[in-house]
Parts: sequence; structure tokens; C-alpha cells
Amino acid sequence: MQAPYCCPNCKTNKTRFNKIDQVANPIKMDAQTGEIVETYETNQVETFHIMYQGPKFKIQCAACGVIEDETTFIQYAQYKS
Repeated sequence: MQAPYCCPNCKTNKTRFNKIDQVANPIKMDAQTGEIVETYETNQVETFHIMYQGPKFKIQCAACGVIEDETTFIQYAQYKS
């Protein structure tokens, strides 16, 4: 989304941000050892394995370090203007 940002935490940063890509890797672990037993392909998971449905990326304020969804930064910028 192309829109101005403003940090809702420090309330002053409007220019310095980090875009954090979130990449989910579906795996199956051993309950006793924590060892990875199986790594799944995106469309090849088992019946009871729910795929990651969160945002593709998050935004971090490069001034204070707070991490939120992009919409939070956009909405605060709209509120401040």
C-alpha cells in the first residue's frame, strides 16, 4: 500500500522504517525432542495443519523499534494530518 506512515509509538518518525517480510515455513516437529520431522511444501500440508494466514509483512519504526501492521502506521499518519 502506498501511503504516508507515522509511528504511533514515538509519534514523530515519518521517514525511517523497516519492512519485515514474513515467510512461513510449514513444519512438523517431534513432541519429545523438538526435532523437525517433516518440512511441507506450501500446498502439501496434512489435514489438520492450518497454513499461515497473517500479513505478508510488518513495519518497524527505525527510530523507536516498535513493530506493527502497516495499517497502524498509515492510520496514525492520517490521524495526525
